Amino acid sequence: MRQALIASLLLLSGCSVGPSYQPPKAAAPTAYKQSVPESFRADEGWKAAQPQDHIDRKRWWEVFQDPLLSELVPQVQDNNQNLAASEARLRQVRSMIRVNRASRMPNVTTSPGVGGLRLSNNRPGFPANLRAEASPNLTWPVDFSYEVDLWGRVRKSIEAARIDTQASDADMQTARLSLQSELAFHYFEVRMAEAQQDLLERTVTTFEDALRITTNRFEGGVAPKMDVTQAKAQLESARADLIDISIHRAQHEHAIAVLIGKAPVEFTLASTDRPMPQPPVIPVGLPSELLERRPDVAAGERRAAAANERIGLAKTAFYPTIRIGGGGGFTGTSVMNWFTWPSHLWSLGSSAALPVFDAGRRRALTDGAVADFDATVAEYKQTTLAAFQEVEDSLVELRVLEAEEAQQRQAVEAARESVELATNRYQGGIDTYIQVLNAQTVALLSERKTLDIRRRRMAASVALIKALGGGWDVSELPKPKT
Repeated sequence: MRQALIASLLLLSGCSVGPSYQPPKAAAPTAYKQSVPESFRADEGWKAAQPQDHIDRKRWWEVFQDPLLSELVPQVQDNNQNLAASEARLRQVRSMIRVNRASRMPNVTTSPGVGGLRLSNNRPGFPANLRAEASPNLTWPVDFSYEVDLWGRVRKSIEAARIDTQASDADMQTARLSLQSELAFHYFEVRMAEAQQDLLERTVTTFEDALRITTNRFEGGVAPKMDVTQAKAQLESARADLIDISIHRAQHEHAIAVLIGKAPVEFTLASTDRPMPQPPVIPVGLPSELLERRPDVAAGERRAAAANERIGLAKTAFYPTIRIGGGGGFTGTSVMNWFTWPSHLWSLGSSAALPVFDAGRRRALTDGAVADFDATVAEYKQTTLAAFQEVEDSLVELRVLEAEEAQQRQAVEAARESVELATNRYQGGIDTYIQVLNAQTVALLSERKTLDIRRRRMAASVALIKALGGGWDVSELPKPKT
């Protein structure tokens, strides 16, 4: 009978309560509202120059074709302390799978003990002519208990822990992508600072020549003193801007050092005379693909799945808990008879527990689990909406900036021609130096604005890759073993 009872309980352990999980539906548009930039339409590969299908898209930074950037970004994975903390938290969540999995097995305990007992000679009823003897007691019990998983409480705990691990892994991937893109952003800020520095150095040289011309004309008596002072003021202003740009470069260099796990004093980014790169061609894909490519979207969906399992966990409290328990061991009065067969003992039994009255506690816990599931579904849908927004924002920024840079290049050409004309007219005695001064100021501002537009295009390219999930895909979520 006992064996039949145990077999029946084990068969019942296949039962499970709680709702079946249906992944939340996120409405994905058929196309993005913003059209892709004109330069993206020439090629659907990573690079505009020629197809580069051999490039691993997980190494998305290689699209920029910058060897130093490709050397720096992988160091985030190895050395960044925020990422190390995320990895440690992931290991912590993974450990909960083993914690919950242990509930599948019986709990076995033992508590060997050695003791003795001597009763008082003066206790009531003890004969006065007798002497009490000490009674040794040696025990070695082994107890076990096992909860029959009738309603799937243990299985749901294990499954919820597995899903939490997947969500935490996606969180770590999100953090990694964010840190990698942050490094790329700071890297291009450094390169832009160098481009601005190069422009200002050339401008200072030009203004030095202008000051020399005005000085010679003043000394020759063909130009007023004001021309000299204006040229000198313009030169010193350019020199001040040149000094100021070093702050910008240094701060972004320090940020890169911290991102790769180094103190700023331990890291120096070598200067380069390479021109600012062109923004790369980035395959945008369809909006529906975005839900598979963003780790934060995947994390949101996994959290909804875990919350669904916890609804089932809450509902198991409405059903009886069945426990099988027993024990065995030896107890004796000396080492000689401790482990003999007459000293053995055992027990076996089962019990069922079902709360009769809890003032609505179980119902409240179930309602709370349902509310938590609804919250995770809403958060998942909000994450998808934010993902679409980020892509749209980056697309419109790249498209507009591409057109703006083309227009600005025409402004630069016109400004350079204006400087040349004003200089010639000044040297010919037709115009005053104020026309040269104005033309040079407009030309410098136009050049600097062109560089700033390029900086914004590079930042928007990084932002778009990040918004698209980098090279990540939902298939990379871990699949823990049962």
